[in-house]
Amino acid sequence: MQHVHTARTETIGSRENGFARSADGALDIRLSNPAGNRLGTNPEQLVAIAWSASFASSLKHVADLRRIKLHADVRIYANVELSSDDRGYVVGVRLDIYLPGLDRESASLLIEAARHECPYCRATHGNIRAFYNLV
Repeated sequence: MQHVHTARTETIGSRENGFARSADGALDIRLSNPAGNRLGTNPEQLVAIAWSASFASSLKHVADLRRIKLHADVRIYANVELSSDDRGYVVGVRLDIYLPGLDRESASLLIEAARHECPYCRATHGNIRAFYNLV
C-alpha cells in the first residue's frame, strides 16, 4: 500500500459546543447540534461533504479510464442521516447523483464503477446503509 495523504485535525468539545480545525489552518469551524440554536456545522454535514467530494472524484476517475467526458455540471446531493435503534446511533447515507449528458445506462454503469473505487464507499461497505440514486 502506498501512502497518499494524511489529514490532521483537532476537535475541542463535542457536537453541542465544540470547535474543530485542520492542522494546516484551511478548516476552522464551530460545531453545533442540529437541534440546537448555536450556529455551526454538525458531523453529518462534514461526512456528507467528504463522501460526496470523494465520490465525485471517483466518478471522474472511472469516466477518464473509460474515455467518457463528464459534463462540468455533475452534481452530487448527499444526505447523511443520524438515526437510533436499540443499540445506539446509526448513520445512513444517500447520494443523489446528477450526470447530465449521459444516457441512463451509461450513468448507472459509471455510478456502479465509482462505488467500487470510492474510498468512503469501500471503507463503509457492509457497515452503513448507503444508497446511490441517479437523478
